[in-house]
Amino acid sequence: MYMKWYLIDETLSPLERVPGEDEAAVVLLDSDELAHTSELPGLVRVLHHTPLARDARVCKAEVRSDCLSGTLALPRSGKDGARLGCGYLVTKTRVVLVDDGEMLASYLRSIVKEKRLTGMSVGRFLYDLFELLIAKDLHHLEEIEDRAGALEDRVLAGELDGFSAPMSELRKETMAWYRYYSQLDDVACELRENENGFFSEEECRLFRLFEERVIRLREESQLLREYCTQLQSLFQSEIDIRQNRIMQILTIVTTIFLPLTLLVGWYGMNFAGMPELHWKYGYPAIIAVSIAVVALSLWICKKKKFW
Repeated sequence: MYMKWYLIDETLSPLERVPGEDEAAVVLLDSDELAHTSELPGLVRVLHHTPLARDARVCKAEVRSDCLSGTLALPRSGKDGARLGCGYLVTKTRVVLVDDGEMLASYLRSIVKEKRLTGMSVGRFLYDLFELLIAKDLHHLEEIEDRAGALEDRVLAGELDGFSAPMSELRKETMAWYRYYSQLDDVACELRENENGFFSEEECRLFRLFEERVIRLREESQLLREYCTQLQSLFQSEIDIRQNRIMQILTIVTTIFLPLTLLVGWYGMNFAGMPELHWKYGYPAIIAVSIAVVALSLWICKKKKFW
């Protein structure tokens, strides 16, 4: 990536030159470019506070007397499978964005193309950028809910095989989104507090609106976490029901054959004085008694609705 400048004026527009120190501007670069750059116009003595994109693990905002810096780590991956993340630094007239992928470049192109607002400022630009970060998140959360609903339908249909792996993935994903919104809420709060005095009252109002949207998304992700917990409980209940049915069948079989075991043990003692020992109808009689015992046991179990 080559360093790109954007001028913040009536709208956001690409800039082919280096802006003056009194001009509000955005600069986009990658981690390697930042590591080899010591100073930029309008960023004397503060550029070194800018975090590298490859160091982005959480969403955070750190307030200093002359700047605000932090990182953004999204719970989704880019086309190359790598986690999306970036670093940023904000001053009164500058916004430094550090991205090793194409995420921020696409957002900037979108802001330039749409030109939704006039009277662009540093605060208004940040609001637009953060709004783009969460613009499609509700649809993504709905996709997660659809996947959870499909798993629930499978469980209710008795298809329990292959449940654990997608369920574990859903739990991790919903947890990642919940943590992301909690951290993003802290970033929005820092922007709204405006400790540096960089933003106007109108811009702070916009940050408050953004914070409220993040809170609603966090609540939605929390509902998904609870849904996953209930789905896991439903799966365990179905497993327990199956195990109870198996134990019921084993209990019935044991109950039916217990009298036969007693009968076999009784006539297996081979005492010489047993009267049925030399009776020619002894064997058929034992078979008949055994059949009668099994039939009677089955009739009792059916009448008592043991199955």
